[in-house]
Amino acid sequence: MSSLSEVVDSLEIRIAALLKKYEDVKQMRVVLEQELTATQQENKQLKAIVETHEGQIKTLKTANALLGSNDYKRETKLKINALVREIDACIASLAE
Repeated sequence: MSSLSEVVDSLEIRIAALLKKYEDVKQMRVVLEQELTATQQENKQLKAIVETHEGQIKTLKTANALLGSNDYKRETKLKINALVREIDACIASLAE
């Protein structure tokens, strides 16, 4: 009988330890989910900033191209040609 009692006591101790570990893991999961959510929000904000900066870069490149910057001569010529084609299309549309 005493061996059965010892086995039961041992099982109770092991179950208590497992329950403690379970609660610890559960708490850790909550913390990790909060960290994940925060990281995802930060990622969205950073992506928005990157998109904004990419737009600004594109705008600055276009402005430099229109100003005739030496670095953007080809882009300047292409932009002027595109504007001329657009003006020609408008004139043709008005002439009809």
